[in-house]
Amino acid sequence: MSEPQPGASSSRTDLEEDTSAASTASAGHGRRAAVTITRSRVVLAVVIAAAVVLAYVRADSPVIATQAIVTGLLIGGVYGLVAMGLTLIFGVLDIVNFAHGAFLAVALFVTWWLVSNSGLHPYVTMLVTAPVMFALGYAVQRGILSGAMGKPLENQLLITLGIALVLENALLLIFGANPKSVSLPGDRAIGILGAVADLSRIIAFVGALLLAGLLFLVLQRTRLGTAIRAVAANAKGAQLVGIDTRRIHALTFAIGTACAGAAGTLVAPLVTIEPSTGALFNIIAFVVVVIGGMGNVVGALIGGLIIGLTEQLGTIFLPGQSPLLSVFIVFVLVLFLRPQGLLGRSS
Repeated sequence: MSEPQPGASSSRTDLEEDTSAASTASAGHGRRAAVTITRSRVVLAVVIAAAVVLAYVRADSPVIATQAIVTGLLIGGVYGLVAMGLTLIFGVLDIVNFAHGAFLAVALFVTWWLVSNSGLHPYVTMLVTAPVMFALGYAVQRGILSGAMGKPLENQLLITLGIALVLENALLLIFGANPKSVSLPGDRAIGILGAVADLSRIIAFVGALLLAGLLFLVLQRTRLGTAIRAVAANAKGAQLVGIDTRRIHALTFAIGTACAGAAGTLVAPLVTIEPSTGALFNIIAFVVVVIGGMGNVVGALIGGLIIGLTEQLGTIFLPGQSPLLSVFIVFVLVLFLRPQGLLGRSS
């Protein structure tokens, strides 16, 4: 029986010590990250509470502040749904999709056309718009964007910007430049804690939360969701264990586009429908995604609620100014103080 070489035992000991040190360092980093995220959430809750209290102090009437909070939360839920589709696409495909707002505009016009020509209830048309937008998103990814995967960022930006321009001009050619609208049958004002909200806004908010919850369950509790999360975490590793990454990329883009389509149907009774309507939602969605954390689906929903509140409370703190001014002030502060987003993790 051969005797162990003199340096073998010490080598194994050194390797075990290195492994133990690496594990300890990794655990320590994880604990620090968890503490940082918890601290950020506490600070965020305190800031929001302080903003709400100051709004009541500054407003001429408590009803004005309550109205701003209710309206901000209702529209913020829809912002969150739009941003969830955008952040899902970025998290899995690593593509910044400038065409997201244009897809929402397409859904708006599909909703208007169905209501005008078939008499369907506006929200029933979601049974059509969501699958149509899913199919459109799948076709766009497989036919156009698949070739941009892994290419420089500017290539992807130009391609998605080009898709947005094509879609907006196609809508202009098909439907014309005249603004259109969709009315919700039985829409009425409903009192909430002294404030007033249209039934259409309440339905849009509840619908956005339900769809966001459904998307979360799909990502967390289904085989497709597991595959999507695996590709988002490590595309090469997922491919090695048998996941068709090209198919997952297409399905993820399709799901994100379907989210934009569902949001378009939900806000159809609330907005003026024009080919450029999606541009404003596009800007807000990008702000929400950055604030919530790039690739963080839950962060997108929370970020949407925060931006909705910011937009409405800004009319109290900065009267006479554009609501977007307060939004971009918050956006710049988040970029400066926490570039990875409120719920994002440091790389």
